[in-house]
Amino acid sequence: MSAPDFHQLAQDIKLWARELGFDQAGITDTDLRIEEPRLQAWLDAGYHGSMDYMARHGMMRARPHELLPGTVRVLSVRMNYLPFEAGFAATLRDPTLGYISRYALGRDYHKVLRNRLKQLGDRIEARCAELFQGIEETLGEWRPFVDSAPILERPLAAKAGLGWVGKHSLLLNESAGSFFFLGELLLNLPLPLDQPVEKEQCGKCVACINICPTGAIVSPYVVDGRRCISYLTIENDGPIPEEFRPLMGNRIYGCDDCQLICPWNRYADASPEPDFSPRPSLH
Repeated sequence: MSAPDFHQLAQDIKLWARELGFDQAGITDTDLRIEEPRLQAWLDAGYHGSMDYMARHGMMRARPHELLPGTVRVLSVRMNYLPFEAGFAATLRDPTLGYISRYALGRDYHKVLRNRLKQLGDRIEARCAELFQGIEETLGEWRPFVDSAPILERPLAAKAGLGWVGKHSLLLNESAGSFFFLGELLLNLPLPLDQPVEKEQCGKCVACINICPTGAIVSPYVVDGRRCISYLTIENDGPIPEEFRPLMGNRIYGCDDCQLICPWNRYADASPEPDFSPRPSLH
């Protein structure tokens, strides 16, 4: 029996990902050692605020193989969520309305992406059962994640070639901006690696830093979660500090300012996914 063609398997997996509605998929290894000092410095500064789980899981976030023993590859995927009729920025100019972050206007993206990742995992498992029958039947194990485990999804996506981490700490893609969701599939398959983007392409632009209503982007690539409106209106269980209240405007659930101002979002692709269209009740 000939040796398995992992290159062809990787190509098939990416094709299946596109068929399931993902706009891009890339493959990387689990080595995030370069991120550990950055993560520790962020935690030491207290930028995670009351999100105790961030510190509780510690460096596990930079060690995907600890989440699923045997993992050697991470399939990182992204799915655009901007609807064709997006007109959400106008809400910021109407003090009689409450602004809700664009990502939260549609159906719960965790369910949408996780369901697609499960379908992809099942397909990979079925193919591996054919390829490795009688050779290595444990290959093809997988586990999906969509904001559901301690994992550094943006550095992994960057390593997998899906874009680069911008100065607002979000992932940017030169042909799609940043209006997309990320998900991961941990795999124990020795698939060929994709190459990361050669360099970040933010250049000297600091528009996201300047636009942030509460000054949460304390330096390029570093966000103080305690000042971020998304944290204050979603993650934080306590009262919003008085100093930030007049700066929040009508933002009642999340904030998109750093994305709205980003020049790369001129190229953001609209998504045909109906689950991401705004729910009428939220209007």
